[in-house]
Amino acid sequence: MKIVHLCLASFFVDNYTYQENLLPKYHKMAGHDVTIIASLVSFSEKGKPIILPGESIYETQEGCRVYRVDYKRPFYFFNRLLRRYNKLQSLLDKERPDMIFIHGVQFANVSIILKYKKKYPSVRILCDNHADWINSARNLLSKKILHGIIWRYYANKIEPYVTRFYGVTPLRCEFLKKMYNIPSSKVSLLVMGVDDWGIPWENRNAIHMKIRNQLNIAPSDFLIITGGKIDERKNIHLLMEAVLNSFESNIHLVVFGNIAPEMKKKIDSLEDNEKIHYVGWLSSEKTIEYFFASDLAVFPGTHSVLWEQAVGIGIPSIFKYWDGMTHVDLGGNCLFLFENSSEEISKKISSLSSRETKYLEMKKIASCFAHKFYYSDIAKKVIEDV
Repeated sequence: MKIVHLCLASFFVDNYTYQENLLPKYHKMAGHDVTIIASLVSFSEKGKPIILPGESIYETQEGCRVYRVDYKRPFYFFNRLLRRYNKLQSLLDKERPDMIFIHGVQFANVSIILKYKKKYPSVRILCDNHADWINSARNLLSKKILHGIIWRYYANKIEPYVTRFYGVTPLRCEFLKKMYNIPSSKVSLLVMGVDDWGIPWENRNAIHMKIRNQLNIAPSDFLIITGGKIDERKNIHLLMEAVLNSFESNIHLVVFGNIAPEMKKKIDSLEDNEKIHYVGWLSSEKTIEYFFASDLAVFPGTHSVLWEQAVGIGIPSIFKYWDGMTHVDLGGNCLFLFENSSEEISKKISSLSSRETKYLEMKKIASCFAHKFYYSDIAKKVIEDV
């Protein structure tokens, strides 16, 4: 089958392990002919947003064709705001896909996709959504105008022609239904996950020891991991305070990721301790290695794809509770935090750090059901829905 993935609502970052990378990868590995049409928005080597210098054509490591397209001219600034792109119609006609997977409906070229659908009625269109009321529709302008009028208009315009809309969390399924008025019958959950075929499972124990040796952490020490974009809403500073205030000397915390400027002074003051190990920004491969070395993942703030990656790795976890974000609970692999306090975090960690019955049960469940977050299975679901 010929598949085109449209990554035009946001960024596309080469060699990352985001859904935009992994669904095309696994579709290609399953024998499909895969093309990605993506914006110029990417990340720097340090994980910071950038605009690439110009359009280009190349292939991913797996052999997926990638077309990087710029915003239309004239009226470049206006088209950048609405995400209206060059060459989309000619590229679709050139590639002649049997299936189009739209990664986010929040761009203004919907009419071009509809023209293609009318020209080739057999094409199947699927669309996912990563937006919700926590990460996107947070202020009046975004909620009422951007999502409530503009993106709703485009979502409603394409809805009759879409086979399936996916929310990547239960909350984002609700966002599709309530914000964009997508019929419930067309909305399904398609979780994010982990690149299971790209993980060195057979070397897990060796990697576990290697990372601990690098950090001077003993096998008997209890190692916690957290990371991502370190801003105030991630509450990583509260986790650091909880670890520093713990009377258990064998507890250590690894923190990775870019620190937001407003949090740098706070994080710097907390990391100056032998129990805290700030390792900076990590590549996808290094992130997996540090997960392998850890006993517990803790994410005490807003959601990131690292939640699903931790679950897919099979590591017991503690997450901040949000309505519509409990899909990471596989029946006991994780605990939830209901307060924004270091005291609550400390209590939850203390209940697990001895590695006794409660922790061992969480670890068993985490290991048994981690496969539900494997991209090898997630990608199959998309094909089955076609």
